[in-house]
Amino acid sequence: MRYIVTGGAGFIGSNLAEQLVRDGHEVVIFDDLSAGRRENIEHLLIHPRVSFFEGSVTDLALLIDACAGADGIFHQAAVASVPRSVANPLETNEVNVAGTLNVLWAAKECGVPTVVAASTSAIYGDDPVFPKIETMAPGPLSPYAASKLAGEYYGSVFADLYGVRTVFLRYFNVFGPRQDPNSEYAAVIPKFITRLLEDKSPIIYGDGEQTRDFISVADVARANILAMEGDASGVFNIAGGSRISLNHLASILMEITGIHRRPIYEPPRAGDVRDSLADISRAGEAFGFSPRSTLEAGLRETVAWFRDADR
Repeated sequence: MRYIVTGGAGFIGSNLAEQLVRDGHEVVIFDDLSAGRRENIEHLLIHPRVSFFEGSVTDLALLIDACAGADGIFHQAAVASVPRSVANPLETNEVNVAGTLNVLWAAKECGVPTVVAASTSAIYGDDPVFPKIETMAPGPLSPYAASKLAGEYYGSVFADLYGVRTVFLRYFNVFGPRQDPNSEYAAVIPKFITRLLEDKSPIIYGDGEQTRDFISVADVARANILAMEGDASGVFNIAGGSRISLNHLASILMEITGIHRRPIYEPPRAGDVRDSLADISRAGEAFGFSPRSTLEAGLRETVAWFRDADR
């Protein structure tokens, strides 16, 4: 098959592209390198079945060129940060809403039958009911969450009006190799790991008792491929199916790294949800997804990758 991966030089996109190449597919990586990094895909670009388009999903003409003859699109490109969206909602809307609409239109124009797209658990907001199920009313608390919800609605409309099968995967807290720790908007696990490896205290926003449902990037890549190869459409939670407090997470990482430092607590950040836990049964029933990696095994692999990256 010939697959397009938007955001394919990013954290999740590069891991997904790598798995697709392993599976024997032709892969077109589409990325403007604003968040993604060329070093994430350099080992793929030498492969004869891999090509690269440098550009933004806001460039409809380039998207249509890239998508010609594709069998499916994995849409991972996004402004994927709650704090960044709070600081710049206009940019978030342009990339996440208009960009997703462009991807869907390119699929329709090029006759691409299926789009599997990244969505987010942030759509649920702070609804106190756990676990989160896909039929719950949305309650976005940030421009990022609102933009992802708009993308889901566009996906549903394109499925109904134009016959493009759309699958939106609501990622919970993804972690693993190639996750960028250097941005002020970076996710918690790479931030914790890199600070510990630098012999510094991890920084926790809030009291640390907020909970997250973590899932390895390898499992997320597999979920995308299962969704593409299946026949289901709609919205699905992709998560580990259990939750852990940030305080407990920090203590596990200290045990794995062998570096123990008392966390520094800062005020909570605007737009962050308090707790997160997914019901993942719908994805299991629809296309056979269940996580293979345990949290601790995934954390050990991730710590090892960051240690190697520092050498």
